[in-house]
Amino acid sequence: MKYEASTPDEYINQLPEDRKVAIKKLREVILDNLPKGFEEGINYGMIGYYVPHAIYAAGYHCSPELPLPFMNIASQKNSINVYHSGIYADKGLYDWFVSEFPKHSNRKLDMGKSCMRFNKIDDIPYGLIGELCTKLSVEEWIKMYENNIKK
Repeated sequence: MKYEASTPDEYINQLPEDRKVAIKKLREVILDNLPKGFEEGINYGMIGYYVPHAIYAAGYHCSPELPLPFMNIASQKNSINVYHSGIYADKGLYDWFVSEFPKHSNRKLDMGKSCMRFNKIDDIPYGLIGELCTKLSVEEWIKMYENNIKK
């Protein structure tokens, strides 16, 4: 689902009540754990966390006018999704997350390359997502992005 919003608060205000609670909690967990330097805003129609141009002037290689994306959260038709570019770029981080997930949930992990889908709001592992946020600093993410993704 695509929401027209220019701020995270506008995005959240458009959601159904049950989704508002979960997205607000995810947002709080991310903001409490994300290393210094990342910024929050709207990108790709979702709440996004990214490296601003003031830190990484080159921006995202696919669209240099956009800041370098790192994480996003979104309310989709059938799930709440968390996107984390570090999981896509670093197999070790991906393996860590996959191995930790069963300690936080009884459900099977529904995951793509960088996307975690949570069909049941009560199954969102907020603590694990908070820990995931701490795994890469801005500097580490830029280096990983340049080495593993940017061509």
